Amino acid sequence: MPESWTSGGLELHLDLEPGVGRRAALERSLREAIRSGRLAAGTQLPSSRALANDLGLSRGTVVQAYEQLLAEGYLTSRSRTHTEVAAVPGAGTRTKLRSLKNVSVPYDLAPGNPDVSQFPRSTWASALRHAVTVAADEDLRYGDPRGHPELRRALADYLGRVRGVRTSSQAIIVCTGFTNGLRLIAAALRERGGQTMAVENYGLPFHVEAIEHAGLQTQTARLDDDGLVVDELPNADAALVTASHQLPWGTRLHPARRGALVDWARDNNAVIVEDDYDGEFRYDRQPIGAIQGLAPEHVIYAGTASKSLAPAMRMAWLAVPERLIEPIVRIRLLSERQCPVFEQLALAHLVDSGGLDRHLRRMRTHYRKRRDHLLDALATAVPQVRPIGIAAGLHVTLLLPDGIPDDDIRAVLTEHGVDAHLLSEYARRHDSAPTGLVIGYATPRAIPIQPPQRPWSRRCASWSRCSDP
Repeated sequence: MPESWTSGGLELHLDLEPGVGRRAALERSLREAIRSGRLAAGTQLPSSRALANDLGLSRGTVVQAYEQLLAEGYLTSRSRTHTEVAAVPGAGTRTKLRSLKNVSVPYDLAPGNPDVSQFPRSTWASALRHAVTVAADEDLRYGDPRGHPELRRALADYLGRVRGVRTSSQAIIVCTGFTNGLRLIAAALRERGGQTMAVENYGLPFHVEAIEHAGLQTQTARLDDDGLVVDELPNADAALVTASHQLPWGTRLHPARRGALVDWARDNNAVIVEDDYDGEFRYDRQPIGAIQGLAPEHVIYAGTASKSLAPAMRMAWLAVPERLIEPIVRIRLLSERQCPVFEQLALAHLVDSGGLDRHLRRMRTHYRKRRDHLLDALATAVPQVRPIGIAAGLHVTLLLPDGIPDDDIRAVLTEHGVDAHLLSEYARRHDSAPTGLVIGYATPRAIPIQPPQRPWSRRCASWSRCSDP
C-alpha cells in the first residue's frame, strides 16, 4: 500500500509508492497528480523545505525531484522559492459541474431578479462592522435554530409595523430563502400527519417540487382576476398563496376572499402559507396588511430579503403559529442548524436603524421609473399586447395575441438575445395557459429602445410592430 502524506504550509496530498527510491517515488506521485488533473496548471507547490519536513525526506531529495520535473516541463519556477504546476499538453482537467445559472444573454428580462447594482454596499458594510463589534463570545457558538434573538425581535417589530403581522420574536424562524422555509413547513406538516397542500394553478414549479420532495401531495387551486378562488379550494391540510402580488399574474387577493380563505382554514383546521412575494414594492395602490394578521393561529407568514436586498443574502423568515414552532425547529435541526450569525446581527441593525426602510423607499422610486419606461415603450411599439399586474412588484405579464405557438416565441427571444419567461411555464397545465410573456424590468441596463433590424412580425404575423427589448 502506498503511504499518504500531507505537507505543512501549503496543503498537498501525495501517495508515495513503497519499495521505490524516495526521490523516484516523489517524482512519480507528482507526475501522476499533474497528468490526472488533480494538480491543475498554476497550482503552487510547497517550498522544498516545507515538503521535505512533512515527508520526512532530506531537502536535497525534494530539490532534486523538483529540478527533474522542471526539466521535464511538469513544473515551472518564477523564483527560487515559488514553484507551480506548468500547463502540460494532454493533462487531465478537473471535472466541473455545469452551472445552474442561465448563460448570459444581452437582454436579461427574467422575472424575479432585483437590481443588485443598487445593493446598499456601504450601509451593509457598516452594519457588518457593527455586528462584528457588538457580537458577544456566546454569539459565536451554536445558537438558537430559530435564529439570533436580536434579528427575531427586530423582524417581529418590523413586520408588525409595515405588514400588520401579529407575532412575537419567539414565533419567528429565520431560514435560508423562501424555498428552504417551504420545505421545512411541508416536512413538519407531513410529520404531523398532513398529506396535501393546495397550490395556485400558476406559480413557480420548484415550489411544487419542494413541497412534494418533503412528502406532501399537491392539489391545484384555480385563480381568476380576484386571485385564488377560495370557494373551489380542495380539501387539504394547507394552502400556499401569494396574496400581495401573484406570480405571474400580478393580482392581489380580493379582500372578501382573504376573509373567506381564513374561514376555510379554520373550518378545515388547515394552515395557510402566505408567500409575501414582492410585498415591499407597490406603486399605484395603498399597501395592504398580511393575511396573517387576520388569523395568526392558522397562517404562516413568509418573507425574504431576496427581492428587498439581494438573493445572495440567503435570508428569509417565517412567522409561525405556536403549535408548529417545535416541529419546524426539529426539522430545521436535521437539515441546517442556523444562518450565519454576523449576517443576522447586521440585518437586525439595518432594520433597527431604519436603513432597510430608507433603502426600500429609494428602490420603489427606482423600480417605478423602470416600470413606467417599459410601459411607455410597449404602448408605442406593441400596442396590441396587454400588460397586467403592473401596480406592484418587479415583473409584468404581457398577454399576447392568440394563436402564436410557444416555440415561435422562444425562437424570437433567442434570435434577439432575450431571457424572458413564457406564461405557460408557470401553469400546472400548459394546455390551459393563454399566450403570454412574463418579463422582469428590474435588471436590464438603461438603453434607448430602438426598432430591431428584423421585426418579430416576420415570424409572428399577428404582431405588426415590435421593439428590441
